[in-house]
Amino acid sequence: MDLDRNGTYVGRVWRAGIGPCLVHLRQGRLWDVTSPAAPTMRDLLELPDPIRQVAASPGTDLGPVESWLARIEPAADSDHLLSPADLQAVKACGVTFARSMVERVIEERAGGDPARAQEIRARVAGVIGDSLRSLVPGSEKAAEVKRLLQAEGLWSQYLEVGIGPDAEVFTKCPPMASVGSGASVGLHPISHWNNPEPEVVLAVASTGRIVGASLGNDVNLRDVEGRSALLLGKAKDNNAAAAIGPFIRLFDDRWDLEDVRRLDLTLTVRGADGFELQGRSSMAEISRDPSDLVAQALGRHHQYPDGMMLYCGTMFAPTQDRDGPGQGFTHHPGDLVTIAAPGLGALVNPVRLATEAPEWTFGAGALMRNLARRGLLAG
Repeated sequence: MDLDRNGTYVGRVWRAGIGPCLVHLRQGRLWDVTSPAAPTMRDLLELPDPIRQVAASPGTDLGPVESWLARIEPAADSDHLLSPADLQAVKACGVTFARSMVERVIEERAGGDPARAQEIRARVAGVIGDSLRSLVPGSEKAAEVKRLLQAEGLWSQYLEVGIGPDAEVFTKCPPMASVGSGASVGLHPISHWNNPEPEVVLAVASTGRIVGASLGNDVNLRDVEGRSALLLGKAKDNNAAAAIGPFIRLFDDRWDLEDVRRLDLTLTVRGADGFELQGRSSMAEISRDPSDLVAQALGRHHQYPDGMMLYCGTMFAPTQDRDGPGQGFTHHPGDLVTIAAPGLGALVNPVRLATEAPEWTFGAGALMRNLARRGLLAG
């Protein structure tokens, strides 16, 4: 499970016959700590001291955490884990690692055609090499590299957001639309070249204070985005295309943003056909500091009164051939994706078409009506 027994973990579960509830992990067991003081995760993370709030709540024992983590593709009204995010905006940053910058250039040059990617990858790597790894985005050195690449005819909008002054920040999905560990993640059926993206997801209060972190799968359709960056919404925001979990680990004096900056994420994809893919993404190699990403997303220029969950990007861009030489990696329905990191646990999701994953029907309105029926909304 790779969770720290000294850490503070909070999340959300669906309780059969009741609905969504906040939970706190205590000595290997989940406790329902939903209360009028914190009926939603949004409300809990807005408190000055969310750790004190959950520690002081007597709660209801819901059983061993392992039994909750083991539930894969659960029935709609059965007990199961939810995404730990509810009313927060779900935002994401792209092209924050040098390796993913190169792959985005390749996607763009290939026009979404995986068969052309290998040839273009070799040419781009020959010009760029490892020169991007030590660049500080927005620096004079970065501007010099930009001029060089323009002269070579290789400048790209992806390199602009990768090494230019402004980060790429986009909306991954609406509030309440992300799925949790155990749920299916969805691929739009028009896509034939796609992959998981293992990422750290920061939990950010409306003030801009980073209060914790979780794991995320920023499911990506490489062929769709490769055809045009203007199709980013179609490539990124589909039914069940955003997974977060299994829990949010709240920052304290033992584990905080410095630990996030050193995290190594691992990814495993196991297919029903016997295919296996291993990958990793090291936060130490990120080109933009996580605190800078938050500042670019939230501030005087843009407020999020319910806070936000912010995907930080990934260095993982799979090139391992699956269906034929030069075709690279793409998902098959039935793949099982596991994203893990020390201290954050493991986010596990089967892969389906977005049209076959459970429909998203429980939104913010349904949540408010549910909480009102349970007497959890203060005046």
